[in-house]
Amino acid sequence: MGPNAATHAAMPVPRHFWPIAGLSLVWNLFGCYDYLMSQLSPARYFAEMGMGAADVAYMAQLPVWLTAFWALGVWASLVGSLLLLARSRRAVLAFALSLVGLAVSQLTQAFWLHPPMEAPVGLVLTVWSALVFLLIYARSMAAKRILT
Repeated sequence: MGPNAATHAAMPVPRHFWPIAGLSLVWNLFGCYDYLMSQLSPARYFAEMGMGAADVAYMAQLPVWLTAFWALGVWASLVGSLLLLARSRRAVLAFALSLVGLAVSQLTQAFWLHPPMEAPVGLVLTVWSALVFLLIYARSMAAKRILT
């Protein structure tokens, strides 16, 4: 038995931990699916989402560096969820990196690119709220030594 196993055994896991960690994984898998489909088959995917050719063209003109920040946001959040399930304190860093990716990609699209992509405000607020919650939750679990 390694040192982490002994530490985990000593710390009781709150009842809310596993459902929150599991839901975070499902939530972030959807974000990864959205990213992949937007990159691999944007015309078909956007049509399925009720978006048109203008949206496909908008996505195609995004700078590579901006797409990279979007990728950072999506994939770091997935890693954060997996680390949360593994009860690793590194989940905090992963969620923080994801927040950087989200902030750069969304704020750049909102304030720098013209015209900005129209995104449903409710969805944008939900994404931000979920990620901020997961970062705060992971920090809280690390402070309580649930994550080691």
